[in-house]
Amino acid sequence: MSGPGRREVYLDKARPAAYKAAVALAEQAGAAAEDAGIERRLVELLNLRISQINGCAYCLDLHHRLAIEAGESERRIAVLPAWAETALFAEHERAALQLAESITRLPEPDERRYAEDEARAVLGDEAHAAVAWIAITMNAFNRISITSHHPVR
Repeated sequence: MSGPGRREVYLDKARPAAYKAAVALAEQAGAAAEDAGIERRLVELLNLRISQINGCAYCLDLHHRLAIEAGESERRIAVLPAWAETALFAEHERAALQLAESITRLPEPDERRYAEDEARAVLGDEAHAAVAWIAITMNAFNRISITSHHPVR
């Protein structure tokens, strides 16, 4: 049923313990990023790009605001869907974006291995793992919000 009278099932409210576990995972991913020296601004760029790919309006709204708060520019956010076509992103940002997109899209194994190898070469193992966990958790939160039909307020 859609339209008037439809009542959404918010997964975070329906199973709070499961949602709390997802939040704890995201906190660990954030700690891994911080420990690896990945700045908050880049974490939010990754969250935005993953949410763009997945089409999660709620997460796009949230992480756009958080990216601005972390010091990201509107210009770079505007061209984020075409990051590979610009010189606005540093090498480590490009490697992180490429890895996050690969984890989100799950391309063929050769393309995935290329993205992983490039990210490891540029970022190092610790930052590679942190970016991977950021991407995995953001994908999970996109699916929670999309499935729950969380509204943009």
